[in-house]
Amino acid sequence: MKINGNAIRPGMVIEHQDRLWVAVKIQHTQPGKGGAYLQVELKNLRDGTKLNERFRASENVERVRLDQKRYQYLYEDGDLLHFMDQDTYEQTSLARDLIGERMVFMHEGMIVTIESYEGDPLGMTLPDTVVQTVTETEPVVKGQTAAASYKPALLDNGVRTMVPPHVSEGERVVISTADSTYVERARD
Repeated sequence: MKINGNAIRPGMVIEHQDRLWVAVKIQHTQPGKGGAYLQVELKNLRDGTKLNERFRASENVERVRLDQKRYQYLYEDGDLLHFMDQDTYEQTSLARDLIGERMVFMHEGMIVTIESYEGDPLGMTLPDTVVQTVTETEPVVKGQTAAASYKPALLDNGVRTMVPPHVSEGERVVISTADSTYVERARD
């Protein structure tokens, strides 16, 4: 679908120079001379290279819609991760480097969303939160107030985070996959 050059927003996927790019940052600029333009930082979806490009309101760009489908994570085999389509039960594989550092939150049976373009997988989205177990943390200090005080903790997947003082070893906590921060105690 063609869109106006000024309509690009962060997170949009566009086709530019015969490649697929995701808009990372945008900045509207109106110089003293000449027309206004949109300065866009683009990231290539296939190889991760970056490009800064200017788009004017008079230009049209091709916005790409990615297919999103839910898959269940099955297992890891070397550099490949194997997933099963929730509807057809067909299996597909993704390269481990496509997921990157978020791999620490993956566990068997997890439901993820895989984005693809014309049948070619481009990325994966994890759930917003996961439940992990605290394996190491400092003991609770009596009389310590819970107002904005946190203590370091080590989770069962090796991630270090900060938790409130009332959380102790062996407890299950909800962690944000976006930034590895504590959300709440798990309700099991």
